[in-house]
Formats: sequence, C-alpha cells, structure tokens
Amino acid sequence: MPHLLHLDSSADAHRSRSRAVTRTFADAWRECGPDHTVTYRDLHRDPLPHLPDAALHWPPRLRPAGAPPPAQAEALQEVLLAELISADVLLIGAPLYNYSLPSSLKAWIDHIHVPGTTAPFDDDVRPLAGRPAVIVSSRGGSYDDGTPTAGWDHAVPVLNLILSTALGMSMSVITTSLTLAEDLPAMAGDIPRSRAELALAHERAAEAGRRLGGG
Repeated sequence: MPHLLHLDSSADAHRSRSRAVTRTFADAWRECGPDHTVTYRDLHRDPLPHLPDAALHWPPRLRPAGAPPPAQAEALQEVLLAELISADVLLIGAPLYNYSLPSSLKAWIDHIHVPGTTAPFDDDVRPLAGRPAVIVSSRGGSYDDGTPTAGWDHAVPVLNLILSTALGMSMSVITTSLTLAEDLPAMAGDIPRSRAELALAHERAAEAGRRLGGG
C-alpha cells in the first residue's frame, strides 16, 4: 500500500498557502486509489517537544554509557522514526519564518535526524535513500537572484542538507513567493505575480501527487 507522510508547520490554520498547496498534493495522492494511505501531522497544532536529552541525537548503541534518555521521549522518537521510515513519500509544508524554518518543523528534524539510524555515521545506513521528499516552500517576499534579499532563504537549504545530503532522499521543491502581497499595501504591485505563483504551485502539487502516487 503506497503511503504518504504529510507534515504541515504553518501557524496560520486558515489562510496558509503552504497548507493549501500540500492539501492539493495529498488530495491528488488519495485520488490515485483507495490503497493510497496518509499519515498526517500538524506540527503547529500538535507541536513536538524539543529534545529533552542530548542522548536522543544518537541511537542506543552509540549513546554514552549511563546516559539513558527519558523513556517517554525515547518512545516518541521511535514513533516519529517509524512514521518516516515507513513512508514511500514525504510531503512537508515549510513556510519561511524569519528567513528560516518554523521551530515546530525544526523540532521534528531534531527527532528524525539520527546518525546510525537514518543518516550514515559508522556505516552507510540510509533507509530513506532515493525516496521522494516534496517540500512546499511559501515565502512572504521575493528572494530572486540579483535582489537585496537573494540568499536570505535559510529554510530550503537546511531541508536539502538534512533530507537530501544526509538522509539521501530525492528532494523537490514547490515554491510560492510574495504571499504577503495581498496584505501589505507596499506590495500591492506584486499581487499578480503572487497569484500566478500560487496557481502554478497548486498545478505542480497536483501533478506531483498523481505522479508519485502512480496515478
């Protein structure tokens, strides 16, 4: 049974563009057949705790002697790792907050990036190598090459480093920019581009959901 792990992290439950676009992907995935299942986590509504113990950065076999983490925290990490490893496709809604990731999404990354379990350390273990990861990146402004804000997006590069470089996943990004154009008078001139990027993001998400679902 093809299985999708769908994560949202936007703090806006009603107007979020990243949530809207990931929903389009997930709907297209489900339409591929009744056997296409989804595990969904809203990382903002049900936030994960920060790692309470440094030992959780490592699998049990690599932890310092006498440094067992809290049992409840270890059990939660095991659930999150199992959700990820059992997924055929990973879908993440990742809005740009203060030029970086939402803290809720960073907490998830801290739980699942475990050298020797999901990433190589003393061997070449990478159970997720080659699996698709689709990132929906929503950004309030523009970060085009040649503009003063070029290179200020520090969310997608982090996700690429973790998911692609470390975990070996095949990562693709669907971007919708200028999401604040509808709200800020100073950005009113950007509304046409903002709407066009959003429409294209929905098209790309629907196509990717069907393609990765085999539909």
